Amino acid sequence: MHTRFSDGKGEPADWVSTALELGFFSIGFSEHSPLPFDNTFALKKENFAEYIRTINELKKEYADKIAVYCGLEMDFIPGISENFAEVKEKNSLDYIIGSVHLISNEEKDALWFIDGPTADIYESGLKYIFGNDIRKAVSAYFRQLNQMISTESFEIIGHFDKIKMHNRNRYFREDESWYRDLIMETLVLIAERGFIIEANTRGIYKKRSHSLFPGIEVLEAAREMNIPVTISSDAHLPGEMAALFPETLDQLQEVGFKELHYLSESGWSAISIERLINSGSL
Repeated sequence: MHTRFSDGKGEPADWVSTALELGFFSIGFSEHSPLPFDNTFALKKENFAEYIRTINELKKEYADKIAVYCGLEMDFIPGISENFAEVKEKNSLDYIIGSVHLISNEEKDALWFIDGPTADIYESGLKYIFGNDIRKAVSAYFRQLNQMISTESFEIIGHFDKIKMHNRNRYFREDESWYRDLIMETLVLIAERGFIIEANTRGIYKKRSHSLFPGIEVLEAAREMNIPVTISSDAHLPGEMAALFPETLDQLQEVGFKELHYLSESGWSAISIERLINSGSL
């Protein structure tokens, strides 16, 4: 979830109030980590201490009503991003989501931005940074993602097939063997490291993707490999906080997942998906 501290809207206190109205028993904040260059989405370094202080104050204020956790969505960019474990320890963070939004090309001093509300930047980056070679560009994305998984310490993999968002089956198909091979290679690494994947609903409710991040077929493969899963709305407004949660719980159950993972005072725990569905709190 992203508040006014990064590229979202609203004060964190407003988000906690909404979480209580929705019947949540915990809420975790995860602003985009600071980056050493100008951008429109990341937490600014000069506001980092204020962010940490604000969330920690909410922890105390709402301790008897809801568990509040302070995290970061860390961007992994080789040679640029900070060490995840060091950032977590230095700032006493509760958790880190590891994500890739900006892809480096070893042959050029430039970064390909694959996110954002429109496809313009995605398309121009593909053209000028990777010469419109989609297979080379997508392979670079998964290579960077795999490097993050292999070298960094964190808890959750963020929207790990987001490379498909602005593609919309124009440059490649998700059923192509080379793409499926890249997906499976990443899943194997995730399973080996014991990370949690998220079923990220934002692409669907913002009408930027036809499926979850990752998609159902990828989730099926993850289930077969016993990779744990959680749900994230990747919300940028308080009203988006539980967007498509009931539908996603149903989909996860259909895929074969029995449990959803969440952070608790004793660490990462699992709760029955059937219990969540039957509770009707979402």
